[in-house]
Parts: sequence; structure tokens; C-alpha cells
Amino acid sequence: MGVRTTTIGAYPKPDYLDLPDWWKDSREGEYYTFNYVDDYEAAVARLGEELEPLAVRATKEVIDDQVNAGIDIVTDGEMRRENYIHYHCRQLAGIDFSNRTDKEFRPGYHGRVPVIDGQVRAQEPFLPSDWKAAQEATDRPVKITMPGPVTIGNACNDIHYADDRKRRGADIADALNAEIKALAEAGCRYVQIDEPGFARSPEDALDFGFENLDRCWHGVPDSVTRTVHMCCGYPNKLDAVDYPKADNDIYARLADLVEDSLIQHYSLEDAHRHIDLAVLERFKTTTVILGCFDISKSRIETADEMEERLKSALGHIDSDRLIAAPDCGLGLLPRDIAVAKMTNLSEAAARV
Repeated sequence: MGVRTTTIGAYPKPDYLDLPDWWKDSREGEYYTFNYVDDYEAAVARLGEELEPLAVRATKEVIDDQVNAGIDIVTDGEMRRENYIHYHCRQLAGIDFSNRTDKEFRPGYHGRVPVIDGQVRAQEPFLPSDWKAAQEATDRPVKITMPGPVTIGNACNDIHYADDRKRRGADIADALNAEIKALAEAGCRYVQIDEPGFARSPEDALDFGFENLDRCWHGVPDSVTRTVHMCCGYPNKLDAVDYPKADNDIYARLADLVEDSLIQHYSLEDAHRHIDLAVLERFKTTTVILGCFDISKSRIETADEMEERLKSALGHIDSDRLIAAPDCGLGLLPRDIAVAKMTNLSEAAARV
């Protein structure tokens, strides 16, 4: 019978798309500094009118990789983005990239980031054009991703909202809501909000995070599947032995709030560090997207390994509410390894 498959977001850029991003530095063993922003802006200016056709070509290639590997719900690979957060921030009023300041996210993760200096508001929709270019490359549904309110707030310095993180999140949510509605109007069927900030700031998630997350989905038509991805943290470099992760019990702590929210598909990681799969029983209507291979390791998990874990998961959730996926985006991996892991994932998903 099998279960469906999807990917999460990022994918390694082909060499000809010379846009800096944080994944490239990590593949080469550097630590996140977020100073690639200057290089990214320079690259966009240098490429000029060549950027869009190169991005379309790259998007088609990464979608072809996913389709050929057997993925059912694909992503555009985030080919135009320097990272999954700041690409979106550039399109929001109230976030200033011209006067960036230093910020440490957590030990080992720091850099110069934009400043929230006014009320965050939506401007002209920009993701529908990204989605249309990607959807023209395949007859499989293309999922579009965007960062969530907590994650955006944590990735910027804030001189406007002071300590009122709830109000900041509400304004960001309203801006995201406008973009989601524009995607829905364009015909996009799968939208994913990335909220790793929930895992690292569970108090914010519990106090106001889910309320603001539901604001993102307010009035969004039923044609859109409302997806949220929440990983526990990725490494500074490929094959890192140890790196900061959110607490392993975070999914259990938030499970009931997820089930009571507007979230329909909930993406969580399990491959890098197994969770207690009994938590899946807490989801009575929510579909779980389960991470089945590690995006931080170059070792290629076998189909047998992933099949065994999926079968264990099916002891706690119905097959029609389980989707197999990577733990997170694939941007850290070399392309050949990403393809091999996805191919084994699809084989495992087809067996169960």
C-alpha cells in the first residue's frame, strides 16, 4: 500500500546558480556567520536579468531530482534564497537590511542580521511567481515554504516592538497570511510554515506562538493544505559530531496544541535523534510528516532502515496520516547524496 513522500524545503544549488547561501558555507566546514548577506546582495546585482532564467533552470533540475527519486509532494528547492528566513524578510515592510547589526542566536550561530525598525507589514506578493515557475516544471504538487512568526522574530534584531514578542508575532502572522492567500489564489495547494523557533523557544510557542500561527492560516481556503515544519536544529557543518539541539521532549510538550490548532500536516524530525513514537497517538486528525533520514550526515541510510522505522510509526498512526520525509531541508548535502537518500526513502515508503 505504501505511504506518501515529501521533502521539506532547501536543496543544494547547482554551481551555475552562483548565489551565496548559509548551506554552502556549512558544506565547506565553516560556521554560520550570516555575513553572506552582503555577498548575496552583490550576487543578485551582478546576475541582474540572468538571475531569473538561471533560477528557473535550477528549480526544474531539483524538481526533476525529486520526481525521479519518487517524491510525491516536491518543493522548489528554495533556489532563489540565501536562506529560508531572510529571503522572506526582504519583502516585508518594517525590516531594514541596510543597517544590519550583530546577533547571536545560540552558541556558534551568530552574524549581522536585519533590524525590525517599524511595524512589520506585507507588501506586494512575491511567492506566487516562485510557485508558478516551479509548478510549470512538473505535474506533481509543489509545496512552497515560508518562515514562521517566531522564527522571523528570532532571526532579526528588534528595536520597534521592544519586549512585546506577541504583538510582533501577530503583525508578522498577518503579513504571512496575505502571502498565503495570494498563493492560494494562484492555485498553490501546499504551503508550509517553518517554525523551528517553537522548538528552541517553547515558552513563546506555549504563550502566544500557536495563536499567532493560526493567524497565518486565518481565512485561507480549504484548497490549501496547512503544513508546519518544526525541526530541533541543524549543524554548523556536514557530519558534525555534536551540535546544539532543542530538547528531545519538545514534540510531546506541544502535541496537544498542534492537534487543537489549524495545522493539518505537522513535520517533525526523527532520524537524527529518535523520538518516542508513542507521541504520534496524540494526533487524532493531524497528518504527521516523519523525518526518516538525517540531513546532517553524509552516510546514506538504507531503504531497509527507513522501512523499519516507518513500520514502527505505523504502530501508532494510520497510514493515510503518515508521510515520509527527510528531517529537514537538504541544502547541507551534496546533490548525489541527497538523491540517494530520497531514492531510498521512496523505496521504503512504497514497501510499508
